[in-house]
Amino acid sequence: MSHSASPGIKFPPPLIFLGFLLAGWGIEQITTDLTIGLTDMMRRGIAVALIVVGLGFDGLAAGQMRRHNTAVEPWKGASTLLSDGIFGLTRNPIYLGFTLTYCGFAVAMDSPVALGLAIVCVIVIDRLVIPREEAHLASVFGAAYDDYRQRVRRWI
Repeated sequence: MSHSASPGIKFPPPLIFLGFLLAGWGIEQITTDLTIGLTDMMRRGIAVALIVVGLGFDGLAAGQMRRHNTAVEPWKGASTLLSDGIFGLTRNPIYLGFTLTYCGFAVAMDSPVALGLAIVCVIVIDRLVIPREEAHLASVFGAAYDDYRQRVRRWI
């Protein structure tokens, strides 16, 4: 099935995540000298683990989307409904991956402000981006998408 309609995403979600991460880091640089409170070794280990798992989610999802010839970019219309593989675990594996990667970088930067802003960032994605994508998928795939939405959680 091919569909040319767009979900109407106006601002690239990767830039939303990057913007919040940089804002958190920047705020902390000019206002406070807080730390997450972990040893360097522990902080590095947690950061690497989060980044690796986050990039793994992103890579698996993007690879699956490319194999099925559907757009990875959320501002382009979907041509295939993916409901197995990584998409059988979460309806938004790329946003989950971005969130884990973001948290990994916040931990690596030892920035509790950036880590706290991850919550705000996820709320923005969850309330302003994902509903547009879901409305698009529902209009393109109808009952098949409704069934998928009932079976698989939005995040995890």
